Amino acid sequence: MTATGPLVLVVDDEAQVRRFLRAALTSRGYRLLEAETAREAEQLATSHTPDVYLLDLTLPDGDGVDLARRLREWTTAPIVVLSARGREEDKVNALDAGADDYLTKPFGVNELLARLRVALRHAQARPGEPAVIEAGPLRVDLARREVTVDGREVRLTPTEFRLLALLARHAGKVLTHRQILREVWGPNATEAHYVRVHMAELRKKVEADPARPRLLVTEPGVGYRLRDRVEGA
Repeated sequence: MTATGPLVLVVDDEAQVRRFLRAALTSRGYRLLEAETAREAEQLATSHTPDVYLLDLTLPDGDGVDLARRLREWTTAPIVVLSARGREEDKVNALDAGADDYLTKPFGVNELLARLRVALRHAQARPGEPAVIEAGPLRVDLARREVTVDGREVRLTPTEFRLLALLARHAGKVLTHRQILREVWGPNATEAHYVRVHMAELRKKVEADPARPRLLVTEPGVGYRLRDRVEGA
């Protein structure tokens, strides 16, 4: 039977990694393209228009961050980085270059599949952004600028609403401190503590336990993510 699922372009020069991903993804209905170099990846990307990219950062003919930046110039398809480079700086650089998510090797199949599903859901939502976004008990009405938690209205300051709306529009995706600063406070903002202070206030209003957030989660050293699926919600 021919697979009809999303088309995934795997960019990794390690044959063992490609075999692992091929087995994990094709058995679940995904279609696969494989590239060992950045040049080959760009050729396949332009000739096949993948639905999602799985991208290693260390490639024989260049850096995956540069490849992500070039891809993002013309495609909105999600880019999920799979890399053994787990430094915070590497994650931030990849996300700022246009990647949608970052998994550090080694990783489990279930986590990879979950991240893929989130990335694809987010991509499908882009053409017609919903007026209302829900994540567990949280409901954000972008048109009315209203926020409720378990049906209870939550009053936010204008900055808090801009911050929450940004995270809601990108639910499931990690946003770096730099991205949040640029979108909420403007291109010249550089004070990262703005994000931390307002996030702390926002959590007090929307989290059942602000000290153990289930909705607005921290990606240490990188930024924040609004979970679009909440366990037990």
